[in-house]
This record gives sequence, C-alpha cells and structure tokens, in this order.
Amino acid sequence: MTQTPLTDELVYETLRQVIDPELGVNIVDLGLVYSYACANGKLTVTMTLTTPGCPMHDSIAEGVKNILQTLDGVTDVDVQVVWDPPWHPSMMTETGRTMTGVRNA
Repeated sequence: MTQTPLTDELVYETLRQVIDPELGVNIVDLGLVYSYACANGKLTVTMTLTTPGCPMHDSIAEGVKNILQTLDGVTDVDVQVVWDPPWHPSMMTETGRTMTGVRNA
C-alpha cells in the first residue's frame, strides 16, 4: 500500500473539514490557519481564532488534531494557537467572505 504524500492541497483540504461552530465556516476559509510544518510524522499547525476569548478554542483545536491524525504518515499533531498577528476579517478567503456575508474587510 502506498502512502499519500502530504501536500499543501491535502493538508488544507483536510483542514476545511473543521468548522467554526459559531460562524458555520471552515477554519481555512476564515483565514485562521497561518501555517503548518511536518517533520518525522509530526504535523505542527500554527493558527489563530477570531477572538482570544473564543469559547470554542478547545473544540476547534481538538478538531484540527483529530482530522489531521487521519492523514497517511502523520503520527502526531501539535496545534499552536497564536494571537499575533491578530485575526481580521480581511484574512478570509473570498469563499469565507461570501459565506459570512462580509463584503469589504
């Protein structure tokens, strides 16, 4: 059985399955995922949330961890939630802006 290589497309498409329950939009289109890195099977995701006091902090971080652990070759996932740079609606994709009704961010 061959292993599917980790690509940006695969990682980000997988992360699109994690939905912010308050906004109903995935974390990629909301612009919450800043970057990821993979070394020796450990995937580290650097991301933020819409507000520092987000009540869904643990739920979203756990969702990221759980979904990424399903990828071939990923043995561990570390989710780093950072507040700098702070999130702003301008970080959303066009899809995210359409889904939330944000016009000019």
